[in-house]
Amino acid sequence: MTKTAADYAWFENDFPAIAEAYCFTLVRDLSPAELMSRLGGQPEAPLLGINTVVDAAFAQYGLEEGRRQLIAMTTMGPWTLLIEPNGYLGVTEEQVLPASAGTAWISHFTNVKAVCTFLWAEDQVLRLCFDPMFPEERWGTTPDELFDVMQRIGFHFDDDNPEPDFSPQAAFALAEHLTGVAITPALLQDTTFTCATIRIR
Repeated sequence: MTKTAADYAWFENDFPAIAEAYCFTLVRDLSPAELMSRLGGQPEAPLLGINTVVDAAFAQYGLEEGRRQLIAMTTMGPWTLLIEPNGYLGVTEEQVLPASAGTAWISHFTNVKAVCTFLWAEDQVLRLCFDPMFPEERWGTTPDELFDVMQRIGFHFDDDNPEPDFSPQAAFALAEHLTGVAITPALLQDTTFTCATIRIR
């Protein structure tokens, strides 16, 4: 059964430290080490729990004036989950498309200015990209393939100012639909994440 935006209503309330600005990415059949290599990452010490990751990410930003981004990774079946507090690498096409060679890459991003992106790439091809707040404007090679699913999940079509706005939660549900990977409170709280820093281009 397809999850909906309502199934991710907990995220903003339970994890406010990361909920205002983040990028969540799922990459198929690459280990954290392989993914880090593709992105030119530098290994860092592992960290327990997303709140610790958020603190470390902002400390890293202060150390290098935003030139390097801390990322946190963990394996979930055939997928590697990559989390960027206050980051956007996962939806940056010039880095994503080369890194998606031979695999699938699903990513969603939001920041404090309500800028949002959902991106789905496979083997260096951009299949779908859109702003979750404006889902009627989609591009990529298969922009309409998930239209029915997106409606069921809870994206607001033809409504620029929905109240309430569940666009970020809907992006989590769409990523789960594509990957089968559920993001849960326990995952975010209890995981010891493999960490790295990546230079921001």
